[in-house]
Amino acid sequence: MRLLRFFVSKTFIVLLCKAAALGVGLLFLLFLSLHWHTRQSRLIEVPDLHQRPLTEAQEILTDLRLGYEVIDSTQFDPDLPPLSVIDHQPRANEEVKRGRKIYLTLNPSSFRKISVPNVVQVTYRNALSSLRAVGLEVGNVSYRNNIGKNMVLELRFNNETINPGTKIPKTSKIDLILGNGRRSR
Repeated sequence: MRLLRFFVSKTFIVLLCKAAALGVGLLFLLFLSLHWHTRQSRLIEVPDLHQRPLTEAQEILTDLRLGYEVIDSTQFDPDLPPLSVIDHQPRANEEVKRGRKIYLTLNPSSFRKISVPNVVQVTYRNALSSLRAVGLEVGNVSYRNNIGKNMVLELRFNNETINPGTKIPKTSKIDLILGNGRRSR
């Protein structure tokens, strides 16, 4: 019975209020110190680095005390200068803490090189689809006396004969020499 009276007494209620006030005060100090420790008040806005050369982007990020990591890209964009920033994470105008890494995706210096498929002794129609499938284009088409009409006889790149398997830049134009259907004499 004495214990029950103590829980409803004025002394217990005063102690309970003091403990609650102390708990709220300690929580407030904890959140304040966490805010200071995690530097939430010192955020840096990420600059727009799109289409800037890598050296310029590095200088900007270093001046802002932000880290960076270069991510290689296989998507060559001929409209952008080589080794310029195509994209970056976090995006422009987002706020980050000092020392945060910005991941830069760069435009390669040129198209990646691919192997020329074996289209010799294949019809023009099949050769055309095979070359386009790997990202190559057909340039000039010329004919030579050969019994195989529209049969690919030779592949040329930059006026030089090339063999299947030769590595050339993607989107390059390959000239084809086809048979005209006449016997050679």
